[in-house]
Formats: sequence, structure tokens, C-alpha cells
Amino acid sequence: QVQLVESGGGLVQSGGSLKLSCAASGFIFSTYGMGWGRQAPGKERELDATITTDGKTDYADVVKGRFTISRDNAKNMVYLQMNGLKPEDTAVYYCYAWINKSDYWGQGTQVTVSS
Repeated sequence: QVQLVESGGGLVQSGGSLKLSCAASGFIFSTYGMGWGRQAPGKERELDATITTDGKTDYADVVKGRFTISRDNAKNMVYLQMNGLKPEDTAVYYCYAWINKSDYWGQGTQVTVSS
């Protein structure tokens, strides 16, 4: 059973930083790509950062240069370092895995950026 458990969300001032963590279980973590997405109030969920099994990363333009995704295959963890946060980054952030042609999302962690 695939489980993705996020942590690290919270309230931060504009310009601040947060680091999100995702603990993955139920699958062979090192053999699948992972990602982070978010859903802001009234908007659809979007996938903003991905990382391949060998560490190649890709970012949506809205977070490029500010967010960094990383993974630790020994710990089955994926991280999202978020710097230069803006009020428009306020959203529920979700850990994502694409496994055997299926999408999996965690329960999410709230990030609120105050102006």
C-alpha cells in the first residue's frame, strides 16, 4: 500500500523559507520518480517540482529558482526546500509519486505565507 506522508508546513512571512518533507512507503522508492504539487484555494492542483530516480529535477516556472526538490533514497524521503516565499505560494502542498502508470498523492500539508 503506497503511503506518502508530508510534514513541515506552517505559517511564514513573505520572503521566508520552509522545508517540506515526505516519507514514502509501500513501494520501492528508489525506482520511481517523485514530485511536489500544490493546490491553492479555488484553484486546481498543480505539479510544480519533479525528481527522477537519478536526481534530475524539473520545475514549473512559478517556482523555478526559489524551490528545490531533493530525495534521499536511503531514507525513502523526498524534500522541498522553499525560499523566497510569496503570499501567492499559499496552498496545500502534496507529495506525489507516479507508480506503474498511476498517480499517488499524500494528504497534504498547509503552507501559509503572510504579506
